[in-house]
Amino acid sequence: MKIYAIADLHLSVNNPKPMDIFGPTWEGYLDKIFDDWKEKVTDDDVVLMAGDFSWAMKLEETAEDFKLLEGLPGKKILIRGNHDYWWKSISAVRKVLPPNFYAIQNDSLKFGSCVICGTRLWNVPDVNKPMTEENEKIYKRELIRLELTLQDAQKLLQEGDTLVCMLHYPPFTFKEEDNEVTALLEKYHVNKVVFGHIHAYLKQHAFLEKNGVEYYLSSCDLVGNKLVEIV
Repeated sequence: MKIYAIADLHLSVNNPKPMDIFGPTWEGYLDKIFDDWKEKVTDDDVVLMAGDFSWAMKLEETAEDFKLLEGLPGKKILIRGNHDYWWKSISAVRKVLPPNFYAIQNDSLKFGSCVICGTRLWNVPDVNKPMTEENEKIYKRELIRLELTLQDAQKLLQEGDTLVCMLHYPPFTFKEEDNEVTALLEKYHVNKVVFGHIHAYLKQHAFLEKNGVEYYLSSCDLVGNKLVEIV
């Protein structure tokens, strides 16, 4: 079993919003992702989709977006992104998921010797960009959710297992400094972290190993519209 990751698909079958207006990287990007997916992934594999799955505003509007991926091989694991406005209640989301789709929220899943957890997160504090009171409130709430999902994962972990944490927002600023998020990831001995959200490198690396944790950027436009192999 292999584990791959891709983020920020921004599907829009029922809410047409062409992504190619954001630059040539987005031209035909879904065909490129799907071709790569079919070439790499088997039904025994897992694909992590780290947020911003659909532009849909309502849950029922996501049906056609899910159909685009339903025939692709592998088990698909989702977390919520900042643009996934259709994602309100986790129970409601799980009721409409097609076969081989799974959603994580404050909990975790295990496939083989790999335990997967995750949360949306939020922009982490940056000394050069003071947070608004509202953003700080959301960030603190996401820290709680991160610890909840990490705690749940501990119940499934056995010796020799790999712990993967999915985040939508990056766990650090472009300076890649230690913070409350990275401290939690290290506290719970996370092996690998997958994230997306950003669409410009600046100083961000597509892969970074920091204090024993491996970090994988998986925003589709920044990884050549190809799945990133995690495990």
